Amino acid sequence: MQINKLDHVNIRTTRLDHLVAWYTEVLGLKSGTRPPFPFPGAWLYAGDTAVVHLVGMDGAESVGSEVELKLEHFAFTASGAREFEQRLTDRGEEFQKSEVATTGTVAYNVWDPDGNHIHVDFPVDE
Repeated sequence: MQINKLDHVNIRTTRLDHLVAWYTEVLGLKSGTRPPFPFPGAWLYAGDTAVVHLVGMDGAESVGSEVELKLEHFAFTASGAREFEQRLTDRGEEFQKSEVATTGTVAYNVWDPDGNHIHVDFPVDE
């Protein structure tokens, strides 16, 4: 067996509509088709691939992951770094930018409204 790539991340949230808006407006993902599961949710697409699956949960609003979850971040490779940085700045989004010379990338670290850490990597020579 050979693992070829990460297919998607699944995120539980008590603020489904808010997260859908953030992932579409900030990261530029597109809301798309989702199987008719018996619980609320949304699938967000990069091109033809549903890369973020959101699951709506009831209960008290939470910020960040469940206590037991050990995931520190997930990442996307992208193009259009200048436009992305301008979008973050225009929206007042918190971000950290760092160049990783050994991989030839510039990483933008961002956090969604629930506190999930995402980094978006761009080629350093873009």
